[in-house]
Amino acid sequence: MKSLLHHLAVTFQKHDLRGWVLPLLALLVWQTVTWFEWVDTRLIVPPGGVFAVAHAEMQSSAFWLGVAASLGRDLLGFALGSIAGIVFGCALALSRVANSLLSPSFHVIRQISLFAWVPLLSVYLGYGELSKLVLIALAVFYPVALSTHEGVAGIERKWLEVARVYEFNRKQFVWRLLLPAASPQIFTGLQLGLIYAWLGTIGAEFLLRSYDTIGLGETIFRGRAAFNIELIVFGMLVVGLIGYLLSQGAMHFERQALRWRSSY
Repeated sequence: MKSLLHHLAVTFQKHDLRGWVLPLLALLVWQTVTWFEWVDTRLIVPPGGVFAVAHAEMQSSAFWLGVAASLGRDLLGFALGSIAGIVFGCALALSRVANSLLSPSFHVIRQISLFAWVPLLSVYLGYGELSKLVLIALAVFYPVALSTHEGVAGIERKWLEVARVYEFNRKQFVWRLLLPAASPQIFTGLQLGLIYAWLGTIGAEFLLRSYDTIGLGETIFRGRAAFNIELIVFGMLVVGLIGYLLSQGAMHFERQALRWRSSY
C-alpha cells in the first residue's frame, strides 16, 4: 500500500496531474447523484447519456463540419482583429496626433459590451458570415490594441536613441526595434484576443444565427430546441476543450517565438 501511494505521489509530481483532481471529483459527484437519482435526471442527465450522445455525434460528418466552420470563423476573425489592433496600438503609441484624436473615442467605445453591437450589426450586415466575422474581430481588437499600445509606449528611450544613432529606416525601426521590444506585451494581448475570439465565435453563432449557419453553436442550439440536455452538455464540453487547446497552443507559440529573449 505504501509503495502504491509513493508511486502515485511520484507520478503526480512528475507529470503534475493535480489539475485532474477537480474534474475527476466533479465527474464522481455527477455520477453519484444521478445514479441514486438524488436529482431530476431529466435536467441533470447521467454522464453515460452524455458519452452516448458524444459517440453518436462524433460519428457524424456534420459535427466535424461544424467544428471546422467554427474554427475557421474564429481564426479568420482573430487574424483580422489582431492586425487592426496591432496597427492601431502602434499608431496611438507613436503618434501624438493619433493619440489625441483617437484615444478618447477608443476608450469610450471599448466600454460598450461586445454583444451590445449585435443589434446594430444585424441591421447593417444581416445575419451572414460578415456580421459574425466583424463581431469576432471586435472582440479581438480591443485587448490587442491596448496591449500593443502599452508595449510600444513602454519601450525605453535609450533603445530609440540607438535606432536614431544607427539611422534605422522605417522598415528596420519596425522589425528590428519596435516589434521585438514590444513583443511580450503584444503576445499577451494576442493570447487574450484568442480567448475572446472563441467566446465571440460561439456568441455570434447563437445571436447572429441564420437558417444556413453551421458550427458548434448550432449543435448546442439543436440540443436546446429538442430539449436534449445530453447534446447541450456535450456541445459545451467541446467548446471548452477547443478553447483550452487554443489557449495552450498560443502559449506554446509564444514560448517558441520569444525564446530568443531568454538567451539574450
